[in-house]
Amino acid sequence: MKSLRLLTVRHGETDSARERRFAGSRDVALNPRGRRQCEAVARALAGAHAAVVYASPLGRARESAELIAAPSGLPVRVEPAFREMAFGEWEGLTRAEVAERYPRELAAWAEAPHLIQLPGGERLDEVAARVSAGLSALADAQGGQTVVLVSHAIVVRLIVLEALGLGPDRLWSVDASPAGITEIEYVDGWTTVHRMNTLIHLDALDGETTTGDPVGSGLGEVRP
Repeated sequence: MKSLRLLTVRHGETDSARERRFAGSRDVALNPRGRRQCEAVARALAGAHAAVVYASPLGRARESAELIAAPSGLPVRVEPAFREMAFGEWEGLTRAEVAERYPRELAAWAEAPHLIQLPGGERLDEVAARVSAGLSALADAQGGQTVVLVSHAIVVRLIVLEALGLGPDRLWSVDASPAGITEIEYVDGWTTVHRMNTLIHLDALDGETTTGDPVGSGLGEVRP
């Protein structure tokens, strides 16, 4: 991979996440707090000297990317490789509804996410392959530059795991909070994770209620 400084950001909060619903490939919008989170990300990255902002094609990521890019006037490029994992029949359901309808599958998702075929959804290794290919293409196009990539919880986790030399089986070893910033540097075949899921830029929003995400390890009900 060519040299690249990657600032990858999970999109801002959505009502779907607040309700602990699996969004996956569904198009859901940011809520007001999510938009404020992305404005805070824009301020935090103002001195990063990014050349471009890449985004998943899903609405919550595109809107986040546009809010992050706007103050600096950066272009936003949509890249389908970085869309969220499709959760099939789970999409639109709350974690409690999935637990009731698909108890075995949910338990498997918590214990061995790389082995399960979600009903009507994608396999984690398939997602990892497209994300890795997308990242290589991004590096070829933007080599030597700083790039902001706005994506999703599973995608951000997979990017970090690859940077650390770990596989999708370690999905729950890292976290990706709404509007969290992760910085990875790729230089001469060597990868360095400089920061991961930093949230200090959101301190001004601390008086507001934050929520987890049903695909994430932040909820003990999903990942023990």
